[in-house]
This record gives sequence, structure tokens and C-alpha cells, in this order.
Amino acid sequence: MLRALEIRDMLIIDRLDLAFQPGLNVLTGETGAGKSILLDSLGFVLGWRGRAELVRSGAKQGEVTAVFELAEGHAARIVLEEAGLPSGDELIMRRVNTADGRKTGWVNDRRVSGDVLRQLSATLVELHGQHDDRGLLDPKGHMTILDSYAGNDATRNKVRTAWSKVGKAKRDLTKARTALEEVRAEEEFLRHSVEELNKLGPAPGEEAELDKRRRSMQQAERIRDDIAQASSALGYEGAEGAMANALRWLEGASDKADGRLDAPMNALTRAMAELDEASRGVADCLDGLEFNPVDLEDTEERLFALRGLARKHQVQADDLAGLSVELSARLAALDAGEAQMSDLEAALRKAEAEYDAAAVKLTENRRKAAKRLDAAVASELAPLKMERAVFVTEITEVQPGAEGADAVCFTVATNPGSPAGALNKIASGGELSRFLLALKVCLSEERNDGTTMIFDEIDRGVGGATADAVGRRLKALSDGGQVLVVTHSPQVAALGGHHWRVAKHVSAGVTTSDVSPLDPDQREAEIARMLSGDTVTEEARAAARALLAG
Repeated sequence: MLRALEIRDMLIIDRLDLAFQPGLNVLTGETGAGKSILLDSLGFVLGWRGRAELVRSGAKQGEVTAVFELAEGHAARIVLEEAGLPSGDELIMRRVNTADGRKTGWVNDRRVSGDVLRQLSATLVELHGQHDDRGLLDPKGHMTILDSYAGNDATRNKVRTAWSKVGKAKRDLTKARTALEEVRAEEEFLRHSVEELNKLGPAPGEEAELDKRRRSMQQAERIRDDIAQASSALGYEGAEGAMANALRWLEGASDKADGRLDAPMNALTRAMAELDEASRGVADCLDGLEFNPVDLEDTEERLFALRGLARKHQVQADDLAGLSVELSARLAALDAGEAQMSDLEAALRKAEAEYDAAAVKLTENRRKAAKRLDAAVASELAPLKMERAVFVTEITEVQPGAEGADAVCFTVATNPGSPAGALNKIASGGELSRFLLALKVCLSEERNDGTTMIFDEIDRGVGGATADAVGRRLKALSDGGQVLVVTHSPQVAALGGHHWRVAKHVSAGVTTSDVSPLDPDQREAEIARMLSGDTVTEEARAAARALLAG
């Protein structure tokens, strides 16, 4: 609940410190005294969009600080946690507006955006009035209000989950159907390509190996004749035979040469050994160059087949094996497509059935809750002097969605026989105020979430016993919680647990607004003023005492 509100240099307020209490807090004052400025200032610190120029004339900046007390488990604690802000039993919100229009906000001394302020405000404050209501008058929010009244959180979440599953099943089916249609369009190509690739059986790295073998055989074919001639020249018919003859001739003459042939003979022996090694090496090379011409033809045929297929599919030859796997998988998907489609269609039917069941249950809950709410509002309207009015929660069938298959709208008929219509279009200002109050009383019976409720002149247009009934319902709303009421009704003001008077002063040509807490005597005087106007009579004071005593 709101514990304190500090305002500095906002519009006609120079400095103001207010300490609010649990229960019914009433603010009264003459028209134009500045009551709406208090709400504008509170809305400013809460991040609401309002007046463009709020800074008091002549001031460098305006500043508003609001202090809230948070119970354990309060929804604001979740917002603080998600925003990475410190959380405790006390929440301090501060916002500054400079004269040039720049706005800066803080929460628990941490700088935050206006969006974070607004997220927190949604959990802290509800503003209700004839022309400024963000929930009860907006048909878009009626379904949420009814679900909250009905306690439909679990059922609604089940519907949302089921709707999400239906969406996923539809997407999966559409994706599979599109893929299957694409594969069917190329079925002939796939079957021919897979057969062709399987027949060739390409392997990664095969092209390089085949090219190497082909080049080797082609090169061997070109150099073999030269090497064979060299082998013949080195053999017995060539150098080897000549050197052997020479050595034999020298050996026959060496006995008569007195040793002069020993060195040449030794050199020739060594040369013959080297020649023999060279001959063996050349012979080995010739053996290695031996190949079957058919092998060259086979190698070239496979190499050209690999390269031709790679060009056909616009891939590298080494990628043919991977392509074969890919195309085979697509062909297998085609063959298994019908079975997969059947499974996906069954999954969609199951998801839709689960959604339909959850949506029907949610609709049943809403219709039962609508009857309870209509009866509860009717019981509240009688004391508010609207016993002939009829409040009906209309539930109509719409296209299924995440929130179910219903549209919810609060409608009223103010007189018997009058057509029912939307709440904010049928009721007059005073009637609308009482409808809103009756509806709020009924809705608040279902929860007490620590939200501060603010009613801005919701009693306008009513008086006497009706105003008293309005005040008593506002007081009932405040039990165990906190309600702030801006009012012109003495009957409502008399029922307040805490009373402030808003007054406007002019000093040295400067107008300022002030808010003062009232003691019992001051309350009596203020209520008497509200009853009689500027001239407070003894009769007015007596009536004020009666209201306060009642």
C-alpha cells in the first residue's frame, strides 16, 4: 500500500509531504484547489502518461517520491526481481522532471526506465473514475476481469498451452507437407540420380588417386623406350661386354707388363661393379614401368565418369559421396512421406481435441462465474438506488485463440425495457460511477492483493442516501486494504478513516496548493463547509456532527 507521497515543485505545489494510512483515505477541497494535481503527481512517479508540463513555474525541476509497503508475495516483488532491482518490505519510487522536459526515474536508488515504472504501477495502484478507468470501462479487459473473478488461472493456462501445441502441430504439418510436395516434384530426378550414384559408388579422395595413377601410366609410356635403350647399352651387348673383354685382354698381358697394368685393371674392376649396380637400377625401373594398357583405359574411364557426374550435379568430385547420401535420404523421406504425414495429421487432431476440451471447460467456468457476478452486482445496485438497472456479463462465441473461444463484455440496461449496451455507452455519469463501484466491490471480494485503489470523484452526480451508500461501499473496500478517494460528497468524506483537505493559497502573486491532515474538529468544519458552502452555519455543523457520528 501507499505509505508516503513527497512532491517538490510540481505545477502549483512547492513542497508537500503526505503520509497515507491503511483503510479509507479521503481528500476534499474546493473545485480547483489542486486535488487532481495530487493524482497527476502520483501518476508521474508511477510512469503514467499525463500532462506534458508539470514543473512549477520558475523551478529548475520537479520531483515526486512515492513509498509503498510490500507484503510478502506481492506481485511487485516479481517485477523487481525480473528487472534486477533490490526487493524488500519497502519500495521507494522517485522521478524527476527537468524544466526542459527530461524525465529520470529511480526505484530503490537504482535508475530505471519509464517502462519499469509502469510495470510496477500495474501491481501497486488502480485508478477508478468516471472518465479515467483502465480496466472496467475497457471491453478488452473484461475477459481478464471475469477470469480473475472466476479463479480461472489454471484453466486459462491450460488453454494457452493447448493452443500453443495446436500451433506447433499445424506448423509441423505444413512444413512436412511443403517438403513432401517439393520432393515429389523431383521424384524422377532423385530416383535416377540415386541409381546413377549408387552404380558408380564414388569415394572421397578417389579422383585424386585415379588422376595420379593415370599420369603415372601416361608418363611411363612416354619414357620406357629411352630407358630400354639405356638398359641395352649398359648390358652385355653394350658397355658391360666391352668392359669384360677389355679386362680379359689386360689380364692376359699383365704378366709381361711388370705390374704396370695392375692399377688400370683394379679401376676397371671397380667400374664394372658400378656398371652392374646401374644396370640393375635401370632394370628395376623398367619393371616398375610395366603396365597393362587396359588398366590405363579403365582408370581413365572411371576418372572421366567421376568428373562428368560432378559437373552434372555442380559439385566437386570428392563431394559426390556426400551427395549420394543426401539424395538417398530425400528419396527415403519421399517413400516414408505418406506415413509421416499420417502421423502429423493424427498429432494435429489430438492437439485440437485437447484444446477444444480445455476451451469448453473454460467457457463453462466463465458462464458460471458470469451468473454469479451478475447476481452479486445486482445485489449491490439496490442500495445504490439502481434497483431497476440490469447488469449482464455477455459471453459470445468467437474464433478460437489463446484465450479460448469467447468474447466477454459487461453490459447494462438502466431501465426496464431499455436495450442493454456497453457499460461506458449506456450509463450516465452518476449511474456509471455507481456501476463501477458495485462492480469493483464484487470483484474485490475475490481477492486482496495489496493494491491501493484510488477513486477520483466517483461519487459525482449522487447525493443523500445514495452518496451514503457509495461511501459505505468505499469503506468496505478499504477493509484490510487501502482506498484513496477524491470526493465532493460530505457523506463519503464522513466515512473516511483519514481525512486531508486540499486548499489553494495566493501569496505575493504566487498561487500554491497545500494538503493538510484534519483533526476531528477540522473534519467537522470541512464537512460542514461541504454541506453549506462558504458560509458555515450551526445547522451545517450539526449535520456534519451527525454524519461523523453515523
